[in-house]
Amino acid sequence: MENIICACGHSNPYGTKLCEKCGRPLTEEEKQNKVADMRYDGSAIRSKTYNKTIIDKIWNFFSSVKVGIALIIITLVTASVGTILPQEIYVNAPETGKAAYYEQVYGWFGKLYNALGLSNLYSTWWFQILVGMLAVSIIVASLDRGIPLHKSLKNQRIKRHASFMKRQRIVAEGRVADAEETLNKVEEKMKALHYNVRRDGNALLAERGRFARYGPYINHVGLIIFLAGVMLRLLPGFYVDETLWIREGETRAIPGMEGYFIKNNDFILEVHDNKPQGEQVKQGVNVVAKNFQTDVTLYKQPDGALPGDLDNLEKIKDYSIRVNHPLKENGFALYQMNYRLNELKEMRFELVDKATETPLGEVAIDLTNPKKEYDLGNGSSVKILVYTPDFDGFENGEPRTKTSVPNNPAFLFKMTTPSTPEGEVSFVEIMKPPLEPLGENQYRMKFAGAETRDTANFTIRKDRTIPILFVGGMIFMLGVVIGSYWNHRRLWLQVGPNGQVLMAAFVNKNMFSMKKDLDAVTTFAHLPAYIDQLEQAEDNEKEGDHTL
Repeated sequence: MENIICACGHSNPYGTKLCEKCGRPLTEEEKQNKVADMRYDGSAIRSKTYNKTIIDKIWNFFSSVKVGIALIIITLVTASVGTILPQEIYVNAPETGKAAYYEQVYGWFGKLYNALGLSNLYSTWWFQILVGMLAVSIIVASLDRGIPLHKSLKNQRIKRHASFMKRQRIVAEGRVADAEETLNKVEEKMKALHYNVRRDGNALLAERGRFARYGPYINHVGLIIFLAGVMLRLLPGFYVDETLWIREGETRAIPGMEGYFIKNNDFILEVHDNKPQGEQVKQGVNVVAKNFQTDVTLYKQPDGALPGDLDNLEKIKDYSIRVNHPLKENGFALYQMNYRLNELKEMRFELVDKATETPLGEVAIDLTNPKKEYDLGNGSSVKILVYTPDFDGFENGEPRTKTSVPNNPAFLFKMTTPSTPEGEVSFVEIMKPPLEPLGENQYRMKFAGAETRDTANFTIRKDRTIPILFVGGMIFMLGVVIGSYWNHRRLWLQVGPNGQVLMAAFVNKNMFSMKKDLDAVTTFAHLPAYIDQLEQAEDNEKEGDHTL
């Protein structure tokens, strides 16, 4: 589109409201305003000017303040929805059982919550797209308004047309005896008030706090950096937040720490001597933990080793992980978060004759890795047909398990002896009499003892985005402070050859501060009294209403 040629001869970009050189109004709408629109000093804003091509429409969409506010509200609402129920990373259940966990604990709402992906909200593609759209909106809005404003403020002219001066909110007209003396006194006083003063012949421009106009854009820069840090968490290596349950004696790979393994040597729980009181009793707390820690050994797999090879691990160090005393290695931190006491490790059964209680042998079943068959000698053996670590009843005649943790082990045994070569079947559950689905048996599996162990829970964290989030947050707060506590003040003064004075003033906010400075310079330089055109218009309107 063609540039707009002002009456002064200056060529202005299409969409400019006030001439960049003299300040004359260039649009019919602006000419009708009694007070000039100084939001962007009348400069051309792209989103307010072009709306023809698809690029224009996309630009205008993202530069819209309404769209930006809507995206902020939607992001905040969806992020809040993610706090209604705990996210998957905080759920104490194996990966394969997390969907069932939400349904069992929270019913139909939990099932729907998990099905919609809300249980892993902050990592979903659509939430990241939403955050990305918000970042694009902030960037486009900043460029759309910030660049024209910067150019306008950088290229301010000292001499302005009378129409520009008279259309400012603060205006003063009158005469002075000595033009040069008046200009000198105004310059002296405004410098004393920490204004930057420039002169051009019989014209003067005093300016203070221009940087305050950049406060919102500094906010935007901080937000963009902060959102960039949030989105970088999706990239491998930038952010790790994993959970690991490990039993005493186990050596397991550390999730998120490729090539690292950890062994749980011993879990230690120390409790206070005093008994629980008040709310603790109401919540069913039996003991109050003073300290719980896990003594571990950290290993690293050598280069070139096969995944899962535990025979050639290189020991890194021994460490006692306690609450607020994590194990740190290579930017990762392992925090002690929770524990489970007395988890069943091994169960022992005797095969005995039901009538005489004569034992034929004993089996020791490792509940985390049970054998399929145990040979007792003398022609007797026991085979495990079905093993459910956490028995949860029958479904269609088949035993089912709630989790893979041996909280409530149950077995379907086939027992073979010289007197029963075809074998007998028995279903054995803790603390309950055995079931004999194929008829009465001659032999039974008698519980002989159990061995327990403790289990520790760690959270593995690594966050390289924290410095980025910190810098973004600090820049955002700097913008808030600049935009809140400083303001941009300007005073234009022009003296004619016959002592005619025309003064105008502008402040982007806090008019009281501008008037305070004007009172000081008016008294010092004997300038004519100024008027506030907006207040005068409001007073006239009130008088008109009163007359009616």
